[in-house]
Amino acid sequence: MNLTESFSIHDLSSFPLVRMNDGTAMPGYAAQWAKEMDALLLRSRPFVMLHGSGEGDEAHEDRKERGLWLKRHKEELGRYCLAMIGIEADPHKRQAMKAMSAMATKAFGTPTYVVESDEAAVKLANRLLSAFDGKEVMSDAR
Repeated sequence: MNLTESFSIHDLSSFPLVRMNDGTAMPGYAAQWAKEMDALLLRSRPFVMLHGSGEGDEAHEDRKERGLWLKRHKEELGRYCLAMIGIEADPHKRQAMKAMSAMATKAFGTPTYVVESDEAAVKLANRLLSAFDGKEVMSDAR
């Protein structure tokens, strides 16, 4: 079985760009999220996470479980996850996400960014990946 076949929370079709699938932050999703993150780290290859703004509505227990996972894996995640990039078109919501992202960077050590569009997210991800290994990732059709 292909490692990515067991992924339902994250889309790895454009790896090393890893996207959180829309609508997957349903109550109880954190256990599957953690399994997928463990599998991502086992790849031992750099990647960039992209996600929309819908993640902010997650259940308290899921947020807590993800936070604990992020703290436990801070060093390893920092080695492979070059950044987490949030996408939010609304300028007011984007500002709020930026404030939360700054706290997340301090807490978990992985750089976080918030941009206005998918195009801007892919461009930033490509720049970060290029700086890391000199290779650019091709943009997918999103």
